[in-house]
Amino acid sequence: MSNGECRILVVDDEDFNRGLLLRHLKKEGFEAIETADNGMQAMEMARAQGFDLVLLDIEMPEMDGIATLEAIKSDMRLRDIPVIMISGVEKMDSIIKCIELGAEDYLHKPFNPVMLRARVNTSLEKKRLHDLEVSYLSRIKAEKKKADRLLNVILPAAAASELKATGKVAPRSYDDATILFCDIVDFTSYCNSHSAEQVVNSLQALFIRFEAITRSHRMEKIKTIGDEFMAAAGLTGQNFQPLLSAVKCGLDMAAATKELDIGWEVRVGVHAGPVVAGIVGGEKYQFDVWGDAVNTASRMTGLGSPGKVIMTYESWLQVQDDCEGRSLGKLEVRGKGSIEVVECTGVV
Repeated sequence: MSNGECRILVVDDEDFNRGLLLRHLKKEGFEAIETADNGMQAMEMARAQGFDLVLLDIEMPEMDGIATLEAIKSDMRLRDIPVIMISGVEKMDSIIKCIELGAEDYLHKPFNPVMLRARVNTSLEKKRLHDLEVSYLSRIKAEKKKADRLLNVILPAAAASELKATGKVAPRSYDDATILFCDIVDFTSYCNSHSAEQVVNSLQALFIRFEAITRSHRMEKIKTIGDEFMAAAGLTGQNFQPLLSAVKCGLDMAAATKELDIGWEVRVGVHAGPVVAGIVGGEKYQFDVWGDAVNTASRMTGLGSPGKVIMTYESWLQVQDDCEGRSLGKLEVRGKGSIEVVECTGVV
């Protein structure tokens, strides 16, 4: 900041002293100079305008310089403005009190132009450095907010909070979690017959809807894998009916897909059981879950009709009082052998 840009407030009850200070300051290139003849007026001007420096006389009527200084330093918006006290009387106790109250420096009348220039420039440099520090801190806070928002996009909220607080997320086991997979029927054919922009825009619209649906059922999005959307209930967020939440979520996802009128249908598979969850990766964090429930839910998606939620008979027993469905009989499931599979068609 150049001298011409610095805003200075001169406060003195004597016209001669104000005029003398103005002349000296203008010789140094300062142009943005305001004056006040008492402390009350100075406070009004300081609150209404932004100043980089105040030159403040001690002996004034109505509100003297010490009272004005105290008011400036107690005002949270004004307290960082440097104040140079001015007095024609060399009273050591007054000088000490001013320094204790936060005055930047002290000048004795009559003014020595060299001393005036040195103390004004030093005070303004300190103000410039302080403003620079404040600017840097604001930028750091803004960048931290961006980083926090990004972290909350990548990780579940509880995991993101733990990572910020401790620098890591401890792996955990969950005895009663539910995993949901939802994938798009004939997605590869759609990709082959549509432009990249159409494919990505359609996926974006669908997955944004899925994210909202997931939140509404107290579930957490885990990740997307190609055209497949993976979510879980009963992990970091409290959910007393994780499997039923997943079933309702899957049915809502199927309905939302039709409402978007893209021409897509989805298949949904769910399964409940114990899983292990944690963060993997050093350069790119990935919150993930592992376990038989994950594998089984994934394999359910390809076994039933589009628009329905597919689960094992074992899982069905947990939600049968709240859902409608039909048995698909015993089907071969990789890693499971021949097991009974149920297609959930709605909720009661």
